[in-house]
Amino acid sequence: QVQVVESGGGLVQPGGSLRLSCAASGIIFRVYDMGWYRQAPGKQRELVAAMTSGGYLNYAHSVKGRFTISRDNAKNTVYLQMNSLKPEDTAVYFCKATRVVTGTKPAEYSYWGQGTQVTVSS
Repeated sequence: QVQVVESGGGLVQPGGSLRLSCAASGIIFRVYDMGWYRQAPGKQRELVAAMTSGGYLNYAHSVKGRFTISRDNAKNTVYLQMNSLKPEDTAVYFCKATRVVTGTKPAEYSYWGQGTQVTVSS
């Protein structure tokens, strides 16, 4: 059974920091691309940051220079360090594990966590 569980959300003042964690089980973590997404009320879910199994990084323009994604394959965990938080960063943050299989039988395996609330407010 695959489980993806986020933690570390909370209430923080503007300019503050938070570190989100996402622990995955039931998968071979090291071969999965991992991503952080967020969804604010009334808005679509958007990609925040991603790290492929090979270490390629991708960030949303709005968080570049403030957020850092990292992963520890030994702990089956991906992190999102969020600094200089702004009120517009308020959202539910989701973790996603994705594996794309190419070849004669292509397939995509994706697993989402249930999300963790981040609120940036004074």
